[in-house]
Amino acid sequence: MIFLRYESWNNYIRYYPVTCLILLANLVMAGLVLLNGGFTTNTLVELGAQLNMGIYDTQYWRYVTSIFLHGGFSHLFFNSFAILVFAPPLERLLGSVRYLVLYLGAGIVGNMMSDAYFTSISQITVSIGASGAIYGIYGAFLYIALFQRNMMDEASRKTLYSLLILGVVFSLAVANINWMAHFGGLISGFFIYGLMIRLFKRRARA
Repeated sequence: MIFLRYESWNNYIRYYPVTCLILLANLVMAGLVLLNGGFTTNTLVELGAQLNMGIYDTQYWRYVTSIFLHGGFSHLFFNSFAILVFAPPLERLLGSVRYLVLYLGAGIVGNMMSDAYFTSISQITVSIGASGAIYGIYGAFLYIALFQRNMMDEASRKTLYSLLILGVVFSLAVANINWMAHFGGLISGFFIYGLMIRLFKRRARA
């Protein structure tokens, strides 16, 4: 079962440095939010939330900064827990640099798709959270489960499928969930991972 964590904290930090840095970035940004007025819309937008309105919609750096912002302690806890548990196997598989590219790439594409969708229906939306990037991790694992079955045991596959089903239901059924960022992250993670392994194979053959 690849999603069970047996490592000590010292080994966790040593084996998964980028995952630890992502978790730290989430905590630092939460601290900055608290120091600047708390989890309010104004504070979140000031610190980098994505907002599809006016000048904010052309500040493309927000596609990145919003990945590390959260709307409250429960939002921060659940996303950080998902990163803590599910991200490490992908970092070991891809290596730290490529894993970071996938994480950020999926989060950015998820935010871009969210921005484009809500703008198209004229709905002003403030988007924050690591969920798009987390779903990118799930998308990479979905590729592995479907096309690299020897790399994932049956229990892990069942866990992944259950997680995705619950995630889809949760994304569509619960209010104030940016379902487009979730789906955008999932799809982009799937294809980014597939592209990466093909590029690696070509380089290895060369």
